[in-house]
Amino acid sequence: MKISKLLNKKRLLSILFFVFISNSMANEPVDIWNIDKNKEETDQISENVLLDEEKITEENISVYNLNNQKNENSQNKVFSESNLENNLSLFGLYDPDKNNLTIDMWNESNGEEIKKIFRKIFSQELSSDALDILEIALLTNSNTPIKNITKKEFYNFQKNFLIKNNNMELIKSFIENNQNFYFIDELINYYANYYLAEANLEKSCELFDTIGEVTLNNDYSSKLKIYCLINANKIDQALLIFDLKKELGFNDNFFEKKIFKLIGFEDESNQISDKSLLDLHLSHRVVENFKYIPSDKTSKDIWKYLASANLLEKVENIDLEDIEKINLIEKAVHNGNYSEYDLFSLYTRFQFNFNQLLSAKENYKTLDNSSQRALIYQKMLLTIDPTEKLRLARLLKNLFEADEIGDAFYTELSKILSSVDDTKISADLATFYNENIINEEVEIKKIKFNNKIIHQSKLLNYFVEKNDISKVEKETNDLLKNILKDKKYIITTNDEILLESLKYDGVKILKKYSDKYKSTVNIPPDIQSKINNRDLGLILLRIVEIIGEDKLEKLGSETLNFILITLNQLDLDTIRNKIILKTLPIRV
Repeated sequence: MKISKLLNKKRLLSILFFVFISNSMANEPVDIWNIDKNKEETDQISENVLLDEEKITEENISVYNLNNQKNENSQNKVFSESNLENNLSLFGLYDPDKNNLTIDMWNESNGEEIKKIFRKIFSQELSSDALDILEIALLTNSNTPIKNITKKEFYNFQKNFLIKNNNMELIKSFIENNQNFYFIDELINYYANYYLAEANLEKSCELFDTIGEVTLNNDYSSKLKIYCLINANKIDQALLIFDLKKELGFNDNFFEKKIFKLIGFEDESNQISDKSLLDLHLSHRVVENFKYIPSDKTSKDIWKYLASANLLEKVENIDLEDIEKINLIEKAVHNGNYSEYDLFSLYTRFQFNFNQLLSAKENYKTLDNSSQRALIYQKMLLTIDPTEKLRLARLLKNLFEADEIGDAFYTELSKILSSVDDTKISADLATFYNENIINEEVEIKKIKFNNKIIHQSKLLNYFVEKNDISKVEKETNDLLKNILKDKKYIITTNDEILLESLKYDGVKILKKYSDKYKSTVNIPPDIQSKINNRDLGLILLRIVEIIGEDKLEKLGSETLNFILITLNQLDLDTIRNKIILKTLPIRV
């Protein structure tokens, strides 16, 4: 092949270079009194050359994926797996000191418990608060657990968390800082596909520039890199990698034809493939008059790409008699692959007579399912009375859920609910309203102090500024003196949370005040044992499990107290402070 010839020329030039050097050295005057010295220098040069050759070989293997192909022998595979178990590499992003953790935070953790918790939490839609703590647990640089769990299993949990969290900047940072990670290719593919599905080739390819000569252990990652190089007009570099891959057994005739067409080596290739997102993208880029019709088996990434690249059929062009196609669109919206806005625009195109609209709640049952939803939607848009509008919205939601596509009516439903005055909602519709309206995240603003309530007082400033203990101690006792003058004041669990956290940090509360409350937290023996053994990693996982799908602000006071007492005993005050400042203060 053309590239092979280029490589042979490079090797020939290298040989000629060494011959030239040898001849030059032969013509130099020889110091006969330093024969041994010259021999040592010559031996050293030879040894350095050998080392350089070995280094180059290792670099080529790393860059061009010579040691992890499908055709590698089983002996190499066993060696790689054995090497993984013996490798003490730390894969993460955060220094343990950042959150008062340690490099051996998982040493006491039982792998069976870890796997059990992960099976549970990965089956849930974890809240952002739970994900924040899980991020600290999994991305702190530390040794992997060693009891009843392999390194590969733990690395898999790290990878699954990054994908589940779906934070592209976090994934990118992890890839850039952990280029020898066991599942690096899966993360690269996920990141690149995420932006390719948005038809954002620039963002999809930028990763390969930032990670440099990263090992690509599967064909898909290599194809992405080759294509990105071609797109950046780095043809020689792309073909060099491609030729080496071919020598190692890589064979993808479809990919080869498409990239050679882009380079100009091949004639038009009209074959279209949806085997992968990259295949479909290449088809779209190379095939003239490209046309692709998705089905209910089409992957979510490809649906997203078709929408982003404006390749989906326009709503105004869809045949309203084509029930099968409309059903496909409804399922696509439910799965997040098609715009809700476009679906409901489609519903407005349905033609109904005056009598059908007037008696929609009685007439809809005579129509097919899609037409039922279109009729009720149009009726709802025409209705002014808020109670009747909500009843129609509830009926429409039920019609979607009856066909198991309830998520197709999510954003639009919340929009309709938001247009209704919540003071005029009848009791029978209140639950439906509260369960389906999307509440925007409240921006966390400045703390407002209320020095008449302990857990809302200026003592919270300590967790922001970490003031001198002696100063905080005086402020604490002075404030308690003023508040507890009121004999009717009852110290709540939230007050207790604040006071106990101050005590754990060294603040001495006068006995006459501390006697006025008693800790109500009973930590189970198994948890207390883990605290005593400083089983930091597993305890953080248990906290994530407790929070689950809830926001911290929604947790009961007793649950919150349990979490914070646990963190206090472990001296994890950085994590503790964040939780306190998110749950106790008044925000304005």
